[in-house]
Amino acid sequence: MDLDIVRTFVAAADAGQFQEAAAELAITQQAVSKRIAVLERNLGVRLFTRTPRGAELTIDGQAFLPHARELLRVAERALASVHTGRRALRVDVIASRGATAGLLRGFHRAHPEIELDVVMLFDIETAVAAIRSGTIDASFRAVAVPDKPLPPDIASVRVLDEPLQLMTGPAHALAGARSVTVAQLVGHRIWMPGIVPGTEWAVFYDDLVAEFGLTIEATGPNFGSDALLDTIADTPALATFMGEHTRHVWPAGYGLRMIPVTDPMPVYPHSLLWHRDNPHPALASLRTHLAASDARYGATGTWVPDWVSES
Repeated sequence: MDLDIVRTFVAAADAGQFQEAAAELAITQQAVSKRIAVLERNLGVRLFTRTPRGAELTIDGQAFLPHARELLRVAERALASVHTGRRALRVDVIASRGATAGLLRGFHRAHPEIELDVVMLFDIETAVAAIRSGTIDASFRAVAVPDKPLPPDIASVRVLDEPLQLMTGPAHALAGARSVTVAQLVGHRIWMPGIVPGTEWAVFYDDLVAEFGLTIEATGPNFGSDALLDTIADTPALATFMGEHTRHVWPAGYGLRMIPVTDPMPVYPHSLLWHRDNPHPALASLRTHLAASDARYGATGTWVPDWVSES
């Protein structure tokens, strides 16, 4: 399908007049009419109805419009995939307040000249598919789950082990502790409604439970982090795990406690994933920045599942 004709159709649909579409595209009104006529002939339907005010989409035109827009978006992504120096570096982080978002903010402060496009995808399978399609350039994830190995064209490097801390309300039995051991958490209810079965973070917490005999509950709907903080603050029987570098703000009256966990310290392993053939120059800058940062992994006294790569 001729993309210039599709682009003309979208311009005419948005403008509501062939004359305005012609001005936007820097072509004649006659050329707009001819392109629309060719498209209608190829599709076998009428796309516009002429009115005293201009041109209105028919039912068929309304049906075709979102597909026409998607054709143009696909074409734009295809061009961007081979003109990497002309577009922003697209990086996926799992949450805007998480540790990896902090790593990316540090990169932006160090390299303000590099344009960034930050996205938040759901799980590692979605992220890997987006990397392979060229939709994103890199993703911060925990890898690799044993039954979901990375494809050979996807590279990864471990960049940060984030310590887990116990978050409690002021009336929780452990609220006054300066630190707690993993053994002390046995028998306490740890509530994490955001855990989704089959995701990489679900596998991580399943292994944590299996290793130390903890009780992690993922029951109830996930209304987001603010609702989680409300519940933890008001419920003495519940606690939750929170990454040490996760940014949260709560009212002073909540009295929430963040308590280090030790012996061993559970850490969530963050890695950077990218396509081995991705030529975007800023991707190399990001990798160099992360390699030179003070983020550490594999420290003595920490715990990660057996499937976590050491590199």
